[in-house]
Amino acid sequence: MGIKTYNPYTPSRRHMTGSDFSEITKSTPEKSLVVSKNKTAGRNAQGKITVRHRGGGSRRKYRIIDFKRYKDDVPATVKAIEYDPNRSANIALICYADGQKAYILAPNGLTVGTTIMNGPNAEVKVGNCLPLSGIPVGTLVHNVELYPGRGGQLVRAAGNAAQLMAKEGKYATLRLPSGEMRMVPIEARATVGQIGNIDHELINIGKAGRKRHMGIRPHVRGSVMNPNDHPHGGGEGRAPIGRPGPMTPWGKPALGYKTRKKHKKSNKMIVRRRDGSIVK
Repeated sequence: MGIKTYNPYTPSRRHMTGSDFSEITKSTPEKSLVVSKNKTAGRNAQGKITVRHRGGGSRRKYRIIDFKRYKDDVPATVKAIEYDPNRSANIALICYADGQKAYILAPNGLTVGTTIMNGPNAEVKVGNCLPLSGIPVGTLVHNVELYPGRGGQLVRAAGNAAQLMAKEGKYATLRLPSGEMRMVPIEARATVGQIGNIDHELINIGKAGRKRHMGIRPHVRGSVMNPNDHPHGGGEGRAPIGRPGPMTPWGKPALGYKTRKKHKKSNKMIVRRRDGSIVK
């Protein structure tokens, strides 16, 4: 999918870019695979704001994606590639031989009319979903299960892919897009190929209004607030933050603040962290 530019008839339009949607073949979603989606504006069940700067935005319908891919040994044909407003990746509408329809994440290179399949007997080709035990070492995969049967939880964003590095015993070792090396059960399923819409990261939003369409409200710098509102606030004119490092509005370190528990059970599954350090 390519990137298109716009005529600079306003300053904000000058550097704005967007997707040309050349891969999209169908503009309206499948009605049977769509449900309504309510807005939360960053609030939890108690009505308290837990994520700031959220609200408004365009209406969206949620497309039900099949992350599990457990309909085995039934060939499916790709009917369309569609845009999904709820994720960075495009989605593919597939129709199984028995007539059932489903949405899956569209990998790079998947085209309308291609036949794909799920299960241990599936061929190792783009779009097919099978256990890691049946995938050769070195293959790029996405939509990877952490626990067999739960559905894909890893590597689901546009342009991402994990590489199968090794298989030993009950576990397979993957190199994730972050650089982390992690073991997952060898019976966990993954889909072959890299996720499409690779150029998504190159898009320049260009103007504030486009962010409002996404449901993101303005973010105010702490340095322009009063000291009772933010640790960076106060002072005459532009003043430094007066602390060793940036802080959140609640006085916690904003950068480099590790939240993962030291003795978390899944630490033993991480071979190498994303920063290159070896887990002991």
